[in-house]
Amino acid sequence: MSERMIASEAGRYDEQFELSLRPQRLAQYIGQHKVKENLQIFIEAAKLRQESLDHVLLYGPPGLGKTTLAAVIANEMNVNVRMTSGPAIERPGDLAAILSSLEPGDVLFIDEIHRLPRAIEEVLYPAMEDFCLDIVVGKGPEARSVRLELPPFTLVGATTRAGALSAPLRDRFGVLLRLEYYDNTSLAEIVVRSAHLFDVDIEQIAAGEMARRSRGTPRIANRLLKRVRDYAQVLGDGMITEDLAKQALELLQVDPRGLDHIDHKLVTNMIERFSGGPVGLDTLAASIGEERVTIEDVYEPYLMQIGFIQRTPRGRVATHLAYEHFGYDYPQQT
Repeated sequence: MSERMIASEAGRYDEQFELSLRPQRLAQYIGQHKVKENLQIFIEAAKLRQESLDHVLLYGPPGLGKTTLAAVIANEMNVNVRMTSGPAIERPGDLAAILSSLEPGDVLFIDEIHRLPRAIEEVLYPAMEDFCLDIVVGKGPEARSVRLELPPFTLVGATTRAGALSAPLRDRFGVLLRLEYYDNTSLAEIVVRSAHLFDVDIEQIAAGEMARRSRGTPRIANRLLKRVRDYAQVLGDGMITEDLAKQALELLQVDPRGLDHIDHKLVTNMIERFSGGPVGLDTLAASIGEERVTIEDVYEPYLMQIGFIQRTPRGRVATHLAYEHFGYDYPQQT
């Protein structure tokens, strides 16, 4: 599967690019108002008590700002943040090395925390509850358990699959916050802010056009802005106007609903070859030359979210909204 313009997962070039755009404080963080309100109260309370913030679990679809929010929490608490990911911690010793290097009050951010090996989870439990590590030293009859005291710290975990977390790990987080998809107003605000940081002039209506095609995801909005900026500098005078934004997005094959050529291929195949369905997932995968798991995990969720596809016991079905969007006549039910 080639890298898509409207993929919500971080691509090879996204991390460095996003770093320059990330807000540093809650006041600069756009959208997610309920999450911000709750965090503001929890952070202020922890600072008044001069304690570390309770452990925080951030969950929701990719590209919504979970990593950014972890850095914002550290900045608001005036402490350092240490970042790692679940797959990167392979042995208990790796976790022990990270935890023992933390200063009092520091934030440890673990991305994709649902992918932590079970053996690491077992070591993490006492660290989260009692701020200590139980390490086994030696082998065989001479093996003994040594308890290491840790400074108080805040674990911020991020996951796109909260259901994949084990119940004992999930229960040890005091603050659970779900990040929702952004509305177009917030996304347009993000595009304008990013354009300002890029030192690019942009019309508000052009920012709204990009926001509408960003699938409710800031990562996609910023990626589209980066590409449209290229078009503005080469084909225009550097100013991103509504017409130029539309022209650039058409060339990028991103339609007004945020669908790209692969989405078009998937839905039009269902309508043209299989009369809108129901069609089995394996049959659909073979007809467009993609793997079953790729369709299920990457393409389908957004198409189902906007009501273009339905899952039924007999297979996938294209809805009347899909027929309408792609310009087909919806068959009359007999």
